[in-house]
Formats: sequence, C-alpha cells, structure tokens
Amino acid sequence: MQTVWFAWGVSLLNLLLFHLPFFRFVFRNLDYVSFNGMVIVSSLLILMLVVNFFVFYLLFSLSHTLGKILLTFFFVLNAVSIYFINTYSVIIDESMIGNVINTNYEESSSFFSIKLILYILFFGVLPSVFVIRTKLVNASRKSFFVTISFTLLFIVVMVFANASNWLWIDKNSKTLGGLAMPWSYSVNTTLHYVHEHQKNEKEILLPNATIKDSTKSIVVLVIGESARSKNFSLYGYEKNTNPLLSQTKNLYHFKATSFATYTTAGVKSILEHIHTDDLNEILPNYLNRNHVEVIWRTTNWGEPPVHIKNYFDKTALQKNCSGDSCDYDEILLKGLKEQIAASKNNKIFVVLHTSTSHGPSYSKKYPSRFEKFQPVCNSVELGNCSQTELINAYDNTIVYTDYILHELIEELKQIPEYNSCMMFVSDHGESLGEKNLYMHGMPKSIAPKEQYEIPFLVWLSDNSNKQIKPLPELNQNHVFHSVLNFLGLQSSVYDENMNIFK
Repeated sequence: MQTVWFAWGVSLLNLLLFHLPFFRFVFRNLDYVSFNGMVIVSSLLILMLVVNFFVFYLLFSLSHTLGKILLTFFFVLNAVSIYFINTYSVIIDESMIGNVINTNYEESSSFFSIKLILYILFFGVLPSVFVIRTKLVNASRKSFFVTISFTLLFIVVMVFANASNWLWIDKNSKTLGGLAMPWSYSVNTTLHYVHEHQKNEKEILLPNATIKDSTKSIVVLVIGESARSKNFSLYGYEKNTNPLLSQTKNLYHFKATSFATYTTAGVKSILEHIHTDDLNEILPNYLNRNHVEVIWRTTNWGEPPVHIKNYFDKTALQKNCSGDSCDYDEILLKGLKEQIAASKNNKIFVVLHTSTSHGPSYSKKYPSRFEKFQPVCNSVELGNCSQTELINAYDNTIVYTDYILHELIEELKQIPEYNSCMMFVSDHGESLGEKNLYMHGMPKSIAPKEQYEIPFLVWLSDNSNKQIKPLPELNQNHVFHSVLNFLGLQSSVYDENMNIFK
C-alpha cells in the first residue's frame, strides 16, 4: 500500500476509535446548530484528521519499522487512555500524567478489570495487527515533499481561517488537549518532564527557626486521602459518618479548600509555607533541621522528598505488626504511642499519611466491621454501580477514618506530659458520580467543588491552653504556620494571619 494512503487510513482509524469523548465535549460546550458552531465542529474534525495524517505520513516516510512500532505503541496507549476517560471521566492533562507517573503498583493494580483488557484487545491490539501486517511503498521524494508542503499549508490556512474561534478554543484548550489522542499523553508527558527538570533540583532552604520555650508539645498531622467534607457528618452530612468524633471534646472543624485535585500537589501544599510551584523546604524537613523530632508514617505515596531519619512506609510498619488491621490504615497507629514516649525531645511532629478513601476500590479500604452502610460498590468500574452503592462504600471509608482519628486522640490523651494537637487535612476531595465524574484529578479551574472542598479538623488536649481563632475558611497552607505556633517556633517565614490559634 502507498504510504500516503496508509497514513490517511490510520489517521481516520485513530479519529473514529479514540475521539468520541473529544467531540462529545465539543457538542456539550458549543451551540453546534449555529453557523459558527458548525464551523468549529467541522474545522476540528478536519484538522484532527489532517494533523494526524501529517505526522503519521512523515513518520512512516522516514522509517516503516519505527513508524509501525510507534503507531502500535500509540494504539495501545490510546486504548488504555480512552478506557479511563470513558470509565472515570478523567482528562489526560499534565497533572494527570504526573499522577500516572507517580502511581505505585498497589494503587495502579486496583484499576484492573476485564473491561480494561477488552479495550486493549479491541482498540489497541487489533488495529496494531493491521498496522504491522500492512506492507508499505514510499512515494518518490518529489511527491513526498509536495504532499508534506501542501498539507502543512492547508493546516496553517485552516488555523488562521478560524481566527475568530481562537478564543473558544483557547478557553477549552486544556480539556481539548487532554482528550486528543495520542497527543494528550505524549505532549503532556513531555511537558511534565520538562517542568520537573525546571524545578529546583534541591529544595530552597528556609531561614533558620528558633525554639522559644521548653514546653513539651506534640503535633500529629494526619494527611487524608480523597476525603471530601461533603460526606462528613461534622459538616452537616445527613448520614452519621462521624459517630466518634462528633462526641469528642475540643474538636474543631473548619471550612477548607485544597489547592489541587491530585495527591502530589495536594500533599506538597499541606507541607509548604506558601503556595508556589517552587520546591521550598517542606515542614517535616524544616522542623527536623531545627531540632524538632519528626516521625513520618505512611501507607500512601506522592509526598515531596522527606529528609528525616524516622521515615516508615507500609512495608516497614508491617514488619512489626500482626493481625488483619495490619492491612489497613490503622497500622499507622501501631507502636506510635511507644515511639513518642521513648523520645527525649520536647518538641515532636508526627505525620500520618493515609490512603483510606482512595478509589476506585473504596470497599477494600476498611475492615469488614466498618461496613456500616450497605449495599456497597465492589467494582472498579464505578459507573456500573448504583449511586447508592458507590456512596455507601465511600461513606464507610469516612466511618473508618473517624475511628482512626478517634483512636489517635485517645492515645494522645495517654501521654499527658505533652501538650497535644491533632490535625486532619485532606490532600483533595473526590467525585462520586456527580455530573458523571468519578474520583479526582480534574484541572482545578474546571473541577467540581467535590474535588477541592476538604475537611480540616483540629483536636487540642485539655492541657494545651490553646484557643481557636474564628476563621471563616482555611486552605492547606494554614497547616505550616499553625504547627510552628503550637510547637513554639519562631521564624521569619511565620505568618500570623495563617495561624489558626489565638
């Protein structure tokens, strides 16, 4: 087959197989029956076909073998991408690429399903067989340059002919780019690594801090995962998802929002003193460098580099744990009280990084005794569950979170020689089928409020002598400055306006 016709064929195949979500978005956000709407739709359709033809034709003209390998690779990745777009309504933008790159095996394996395998087989493998088996014949060099030149000229003319529609395209560029295959993941993966390279190779150290007193103080920061305030009964939710915390003295809850809708950015925001793209010294590193004992325990991932001695991941914690509870987030509490009691430091900061409410397997994130709400969704394909089943499974993770925080508070009460504070702040929220969206990771600019309205809970021991400011709304940066205040550290980066204590 002539390379030029083959390139047109695979471009058309790519358009038909992988761009239904792209044009579904266009039709939902455009008056497509108007003349201008029809111009935009037809222009996008033609440009999609022609641009892909241009790239594929150039690729196959340079090397048949390389072209077939890359196109096979594209079709398989397109199939995986379109599965997640159709199943979870995600957008493959740069932040989503960051999520994928930083996802660990345990989390990624939870997405496995027969439907995913079928997508890969029918949308990835079968088209790839056609690509591999087709024998190609290159056109003459003159014909190649004529085709490339006219195609490029046509693309330029089409782009400038739609100058009046650039505003609409620019407004929706992030979503359109995140749904165009294979450029959504290929371009955004490149951007991700470029921006990662541009970040500081070494975190920017903050000015030294001074410990102002010798009062024995401890703060335990619990970083929640995918917890949204909407489903906490402390925030007015009609189902009693906080049976223990609602009866706890000295517990305060604040209206709060996250800076991002995905883990890596959300955790970074909780640990930094100001919201920025730079890698400033994060709270545990800063405190550790300024003579506070820091303990980090995690069943999750995605935090910035943590430079402390007492870092324990799930594998390390499970070595000294026995019983069914060791498979769940309450493992973060095992031996914690004893570790605190053994400390000879007057100032202690503990981070417990949970994974309790991360989907899609909500029903596997808590022990069976916490299945308070039934029936529950047991499928990773959340759209196949009823709304009731899905929300019940998620609500049970909040009930389990309630238990973990209650147990933590009870343990802190048993260390009366320390003034104690517990903070629970989530990295981001979660979508549970509202507007046909699931989980999280939408760009913050277009994300629904369920993905960024988060719980911010604070408990104080009776002997702490601290009072809470009546603040209307918090963000994740309030953590840094409030921890400095409670532990009695003086620093030039401290901002009293970001401190929650009087």
